[in-house]
Amino acid sequence: MEDREILNLVGARIKVLRKEKGLSQEALGEKGGFHFTYIGQVERGEKNVSLINLAKIAEALGVNITQLFAYVNKEMKFMESETLIQEIVSILKDMPIDNILLSKNIIIEILKMHGDKKSE
Repeated sequence: MEDREILNLVGARIKVLRKEKGLSQEALGEKGGFHFTYIGQVERGEKNVSLINLAKIAEALGVNITQLFAYVNKEMKFMESETLIQEIVSILKDMPIDNILLSKNIIIEILKMHGDKKSE
């Protein structure tokens, strides 16, 4: 894979995630502490963005940083289950600990009902 290709793939993935969240480039920039033109340059693959900035962008999007690399091409496919798990984590992230524990117990009980041995 060429350098430019990885920049384009990650940038395109950021754009997809941003649009899924209903954010403009300006809104994403504000949430992450960037100017909107920087976000545009990243999305177009014009900037070789640092890992620190990728982490800030992921946080502003409310996703795990690994999701920024979850583009679909011949070499790599992101599993649907990973996406769903990250969505659940995002939902639980800001909840009080009591709600998180309750959610965990509910999930365990659901898995037990479906005979999943890993939940026991």
